[in-house]
Parts: sequence; C-alpha cells; structure tokens
Amino acid sequence: MMERLTSDWLLLIIPGLIWGASFLFIAEGLRSIGPYGVAFVRICIGFATLALFPSARKPVERADWSSVAWLGLLWFAFPLSLFPFAEQRVTSALTGMLNGANPLFATVIASYLLNRAPSRGVAIGLAVGLAGAVLMAIPALNAGHSSAIGVAMIVVALISYGFALSIARSLQQKYGAIPVIWRAQGIAIVLTAPFGLRDLFAAHWSLLPLLSLLALGAFGTAIANVLMASAAGRFGAARASGSTFLIPAVALVLGLIVLHEHVALVSVVGGFVCLVGAWLMKRASSH
Repeated sequence: MMERLTSDWLLLIIPGLIWGASFLFIAEGLRSIGPYGVAFVRICIGFATLALFPSARKPVERADWSSVAWLGLLWFAFPLSLFPFAEQRVTSALTGMLNGANPLFATVIASYLLNRAPSRGVAIGLAVGLAGAVLMAIPALNAGHSSAIGVAMIVVALISYGFALSIARSLQQKYGAIPVIWRAQGIAIVLTAPFGLRDLFAAHWSLLPLLSLLALGAFGTAIANVLMASAAGRFGAARASGSTFLIPAVALVLGLIVLHEHVALVSVVGGFVCLVGAWLMKRASSH
C-alpha cells in the first residue's frame, strides 16, 4: 500500500519537476545554439526517446492524421520555437512562472471552441488566475520593448498550447497519449528542420549546453509526457494535471539559484495568485 502511494506521488511530482527545469535547460542550450536549433534538437531527442517505447508504434487511423499534423504544429513546432526566443528577452524564471497560466488559456480556448461559458466557480478561478498572470508580466512590460516582446511570445505559445490540448483530448482518448505525441513530434521535426538545421550547423558546443539539451529532449519532451500519460491512466487526467502546479515554483527556484536571475517581487506574488486561480478552476471543475 505504501509503495503504491509513493509511486502515485512520484508520477505527479516528477513531470512537474522536469518541466519546471526545462526553462533552465533552454537557457543553458542557448549558450551554444540558436533558438530554432534548441527547438529542433529537443524535438529530435524527444522523438528518438519515445521511439524506444513499443506503445508509440500503435497504429493511428489515416483519417486522424490531419489532427496529428495540427498537433505537431500547435503543441511542438510553434510553441517550442517561441520559448527560446522569449528567453533571449526575459528570464527563464519568468518564462516558467508564466507557464503556470497554461490551464487558464486552455480553459478559455476550450470554452470558445465549445461555444459554452465556463461555470461560475471556473470563471472565478479564471479571473483570479488571469490577474496573477498580469501581475507576473508587469515588471517585464515596464522593462522595455524587448521584454514586452518576450512576454508576448510566451502568451502566444500558451494560446497555441490551448488549441493543441483541445485537439489532443479526443485523439488521446482514442489511441493513448504516447502514439499521438510521438507522431506529432515526427511532424514537428519536419516543420522545424529548415531553420533548426541552420542553427545546428552554426552551433558552437560545450559540455553543459549539450547535456542540457539532451536532458531537455529526453526528459522534458519525452519522459515527462510518458509519466503524465501513465498518471492520467492511473488516477484520471484532472488529478494528473496537478503536476503542472510545480512548474512555476521549480522554474523560479532554479532561475534564482543556478542562473542568479533577478525576479521582481510582484512577479512572484503574481505567480502565486495565478496558481491559486488554477487551483480554484480545478476544484470547481471536479465538483
């Protein structure tokens, strides 16, 4: 019983830790290779890692390949290319903290696509969370044009995730997460190759950035998704999504301690408010 309880908690905690550390790995990778190269390399490594899992090769019907292609663009190629560009303008800590708003954007977009307003409890959580996201962004918006562009890139990436999650839901219910993610990553490799290969050939490698990108691809782009899929299968998608609450805190701590980044107090407060909003939404939707 104790071993089962421990494994359940690990399935929740480990993906959050991995994804929270991803923004540190991106920052380190940018020391050796350009932004397009970071996205291309991590997707290639993630694709190769998922190929080691036999379940990845479960067949997907031809009729669903167009949806998988959209996932390749909206879940991987487009947002994963934006984050490295954003981190050239804002800190890895802020990038990770703003990712705490991912459930908020996903909820807004799902409501829009379904043409259905969220419940009162979800709407309250959404309002609280969006207020927190604004608080997080204010210092960067006041820091100048470049930082504002960085924040805008993160917001656009989160919107892309929101559309991707709406597309992925039915596909994952039909085939499981890993076959869908693996094929979407294969398409993303093709989409990111033109600029990614250019950055790859121009890269100047050193050990730490290389190891960071290997970790980013193998763990952040592959293993964390496998663990999340396992968690969703074991105790439901709603509870499994709780691991994302760790992402802002982990990104903040690593940015402060490892990269010695400066993060404004109002951004930290905003990150906490955003998480409260996401928790309120999750609590309301589970009732």
